[in-house]
Amino acid sequence: MFTGIITGQGIFRGTRKGGRAILVEAPGLSAKLAVGESLAVDGVCLSVVAAGRDGILFDLSRETAEKTTLGGLKPGARLNLESPLTLAAPLSGHLVSGHVDGVGRVLSVSRRAPGKRLAVAYPAALRPFFVLKGSVAVGGVSLTIAALGPSSFEVELIPLTLEGTNLGLLRAGDRVNLECDMVGKYVYNYLSRGRRTG
Repeated sequence: MFTGIITGQGIFRGTRKGGRAILVEAPGLSAKLAVGESLAVDGVCLSVVAAGRDGILFDLSRETAEKTTLGGLKPGARLNLESPLTLAAPLSGHLVSGHVDGVGRVLSVSRRAPGKRLAVAYPAALRPFFVLKGSVAVGGVSLTIAALGPSSFEVELIPLTLEGTNLGLLRAGDRVNLECDMVGKYVYNYLSRGRRTG
């Protein structure tokens, strides 16, 4: 479980195992991780396979490679990293599972002092889970939906987010991992099942 508050960044250094694993350079973090631990990488919960001087190695399932942005990374790409939530940690963002619901596409990035405004197109199937002023994880970053349309939403990126995550590097056309609010998904599922059976 995560909060969408990014604790560090890493650099994608390429694939291993015939493309079935990725290597992420994260100085200062590799030595703190044990095999089997979880880490959110651009919003995707992955398990550490190995950690050493070269970086952190993660296996990628076919599902993860096909349904997130991780299958199409280019060497040198900056990645948002977040360690799992502990019971003693403050919940500064919102509950994020690291299970990506879909991949969105950046429509525009505009200057909006003191930060930027990001517009993202989302898959139609995700529309029921978005709420104006509700939470969404974009690339693993907990954000608030500032504007919501039938096929896109907008979020504000404050200077702290632009400096501490890779969202400041986004350009129109870029793909981003999206995770809808977990509580909203469960509520929608519960109410939908009630309507179908009742």
